[in-house]
Amino acid sequence: MSSSDAKITEAELENDLGPRRVYSTSPSAPSRMPAFASVLAVIAILYFGKDVLLPLAIAVLLTFALAPISSRLRKLGMPRIPAVIVTVVIAFLVLVLFGLVVAGHVAEVAQNLPAYQGNIIAKIRSLQDSGTDSGIVRRLTSVVESVGRELSNAGERPAAPGTGSTPREPVLVEIFAPSRPIETLTSLIGPLLGPIASLGLIIVVVIFMLLEREELRDRFIRLVGYGDLHRTTEAIQEAGSRVARYLLMQLVVNCAYGVPLALGLWAVGIPNPALWGMLAIVLRFVPYIGPVIATVLPLFLAFAVDPGWSLVLWVGAIFLVLELTSNNVIEPWLYGSRTGLSPLAIIVAAIFWAWLWGPVGLVLSTPLTVCLAVLGRYVPQFEFLEVVFGSDPVLDPKERLYQRLLAGDPDEATDYAEEFLEEDYLEDYYGKVAIPALLLAEKDRRRGVLTAEQMEQVFGTAITLVSNLAEIAQEEEQEEEEEEEEQKEKPAAGRPSPPKGGNGDESELPDGRGKTVFCVGGRGPLDDASAAMLAQILQVQGAEVVAARHSDIPNRRAMSLVPKQSNAIVVCFLNEDSARHATILVRRFKRIYPAIRVGAVLWVEDQKERQPPALGEADFVATTLTSAAREALADAPPSLVTPARKIRTRRSSNKTGIAAARSGI
Repeated sequence: MSSSDAKITEAELENDLGPRRVYSTSPSAPSRMPAFASVLAVIAILYFGKDVLLPLAIAVLLTFALAPISSRLRKLGMPRIPAVIVTVVIAFLVLVLFGLVVAGHVAEVAQNLPAYQGNIIAKIRSLQDSGTDSGIVRRLTSVVESVGRELSNAGERPAAPGTGSTPREPVLVEIFAPSRPIETLTSLIGPLLGPIASLGLIIVVVIFMLLEREELRDRFIRLVGYGDLHRTTEAIQEAGSRVARYLLMQLVVNCAYGVPLALGLWAVGIPNPALWGMLAIVLRFVPYIGPVIATVLPLFLAFAVDPGWSLVLWVGAIFLVLELTSNNVIEPWLYGSRTGLSPLAIIVAAIFWAWLWGPVGLVLSTPLTVCLAVLGRYVPQFEFLEVVFGSDPVLDPKERLYQRLLAGDPDEATDYAEEFLEEDYLEDYYGKVAIPALLLAEKDRRRGVLTAEQMEQVFGTAITLVSNLAEIAQEEEQEEEEEEEEQKEKPAAGRPSPPKGGNGDESELPDGRGKTVFCVGGRGPLDDASAAMLAQILQVQGAEVVAARHSDIPNRRAMSLVPKQSNAIVVCFLNEDSARHATILVRRFKRIYPAIRVGAVLWVEDQKERQPPALGEADFVATTLTSAAREALADAPPSLVTPARKIRTRRSSNKTGIAAARSGI
């Protein structure tokens, strides 16, 4: 099988297991240095070539955003070229009109600011008068006033007497010739040529990218992914859909925030409310920093406009209501965390792109980082990008639990368990997460990297976790009892009752009320922890359970721990190679308690039903939590045990011959 076929097979298996990738580091993993060197080279190119690459990056992102609109127009029957031109013209007209309106409002606010100077000074003085003489406000105000006086008097201070006149420096004089209108027009338009040229370049690039989108896609596949068309096509589709969905949903969220903000500010009397609503729409594209700026500016204006404090409180209340509504209702409803980025990654990406490309890079930080995360998902050499930026957990739930067990942190392990149990049952958690985590610990023990002290720590943390989940186990037990009571009431209403002793759903565990089970670990502390988890599941089913540790087995007095009325004895092993030891323990329990069903559990990692090994006199052998609980609560009678044979000493033939010879003498 070729390497490309192996990669495709691995990708198919990951799709079958779910959308989340599982990360593992093999001992023979290739070196990451070439990938890091490539990243450093790319960063240098982005930094020194930002004058060319920044317009191209904006054009690519706008192409992602406008491609769905152009495709929709083409589906409605419009030809390709008119559909692209109409889409681009409408989009840039909206942007230009938006910018002109914002510029006009900003100029109006700048003209009105001197009129608010009196209110600002009056409020500062009121704050100063409200404090004591040693207050912070008074001290800060005095410091600012003293610094201002020193700066204003520095240029007016006369020379000291007796020092003579200081030489005056020459003053540069610029001759203005009003008869040269061309130079004047050039000086006014010159600073605008750069932004206008960049805007025109962006428009042209967006048009050509939309016209030749399929051709560019094919060329990109031929350039970087011709050997694996499936993986490259998925990467392109996911990057395009993620970025387009993010930009569209973020625009909808920002409009749902900015329009009510403008209406609310207009209702309370803030000047230019449309400006602050439009700025909020734009600034909220900047992660974390933008919403803060959009909030501070109207609050400062309310502080300057109103002589009192009521307007500031009203504006603060408006922002508080809008933030709570947007963060808890609108954003989770529309897109939630569909960008696939972690919150920390968004902050780090914003800092990085702001350093690289300035304010524009700050706005583009999230969609650009989304593209990097997609690159890491589908290119093995850049897998670390998805690990760093992705929002999906990079460890399996069983690996996360095992890491917390090793660290001796039952509180965080309990938090993870409670998150899991919000949607699943305790049986699923122990079977899919906790028992596999103990199997990982058993692997480390067999490799010799897990010491005896660490095993005891894992055992203690696991037992604490089990005790912390006791309340959830009691809730599930009550739910089981309520469901059984409801099923008993249904036949009374005229419905046929299920057959006695039958179980309608094979995945459900039998009723354990009135039964007693003894659970014990087989060979070590890890086995004891698995026995405690099985015991709690049996308690959920209503059974009386007694759990013991493996160290109690060699002591014959500990055999008295087994209740006489027990229905089953279960011995748990995490090591699959412990079949011989399990046979010995099962035989010992069968000799002492022949009237009790005795079985063993040899836990397996995949948690799938499979044929367990035969263990001689064992009444049952299970490999999963569900099968172990079902066998322990079964009503089957115990198997008959043959009585132990007495060992007789056989005389050797030599000794018999010698005795006969002596008797003949």
